[in-house]
Amino acid sequence: MVPDRVHSEAALEDLLAQPSEADVACVSRLNGDVLILGAGGKMGPSLARRIHTAMRRTQSPHRVLAVSRFSTPTVRQRLAADGIETLVCDLLDPHQIAALPRAENVLFLAGRKFGTQDRADVTWATNTIVPARVAEHFAQSRMVVFSTGNIYPLVPAGGPGSNEDDPPAPAGEYAQSCLGRERVVEFVSRERNLRALLFRLSYAVDLRYGTLVDIARKVLAGAEIDLAMGFFNAIWQGDANSYALRGLELCSSPPAVLNVTGPERISVRETAEWFASIFGRPPRFVNTEGPVALLSDSSRCRSLLGEPSVPLAVLRQWVAHWVRAGGASLNKPTHFEVTDGRY
Repeated sequence: MVPDRVHSEAALEDLLAQPSEADVACVSRLNGDVLILGAGGKMGPSLARRIHTAMRRTQSPHRVLAVSRFSTPTVRQRLAADGIETLVCDLLDPHQIAALPRAENVLFLAGRKFGTQDRADVTWATNTIVPARVAEHFAQSRMVVFSTGNIYPLVPAGGPGSNEDDPPAPAGEYAQSCLGRERVVEFVSRERNLRALLFRLSYAVDLRYGTLVDIARKVLAGAEIDLAMGFFNAIWQGDANSYALRGLELCSSPPAVLNVTGPERISVRETAEWFASIFGRPPRFVNTEGPVALLSDSSRCRSLLGEPSVPLAVLRQWVAHWVRAGGASLNKPTHFEVTDGRY
């Protein structure tokens, strides 16, 4: 049952980690352990808990292995307290990759976005060299590889979003490196029969961060809201977690491709005005809506895996309550409004 609001960070974590019936059914069919690379990041902990909870419900003999540098030690401690096995690994070190245990099922979440302007070399290494090494190491596995809708070109703001059959045209080094990640995984898949799914996620919302959160916080603070990128996509992170888990059953060689986001083409202006009506303060807009936007068509995902469990109207209410109540923030803006590919 979907609650009308989320009152605390503990409740948020529980909600993100709560497996659906479809998740439990998927886990019951899995053979082998599930290894999550990048498990210490924004989505990793809740995804690990979701799968671990589903395994307990099905009395599965298999394990969830959470792999990360764990630069925040408390993340590792909390996962371990939940009974999830954790492994420390710096994926930029090939020797540490080679020491990782093999697993039948791999979820590859690791990547770099923020800081691309300052250290583009690190972004390219993280997003291309690392996945090439990981794909080689897990060539006998099936692997969901997180990617992004940023690999697509900007499309007319009033038209349909890009679908999986549209040719990529990434703008800027971050997006280009993400396409590089896809290409090296595709190479290993074709050469060594790695079964993979390229999971092109567009703007997961967790209440502590995300496109809707960015807009809500700006409205509440009286900050300027740039309308140049006037439309966007968003999806509840719990639904993205569910799709990632169930995406293991869609892996193939050559890799399958899946756009993962909500069905709506969301207006920045209308969203800001809605939050303004809730907060009782006017939005401050700059610029006007441009002719193009970065939009993805998630029809294939919804056809294969079902509609998101949390609709936009509910997610928006959650965000409004969370932000107005002073809920925690990860202080990592999405930069969805950037049009020149700097991030």
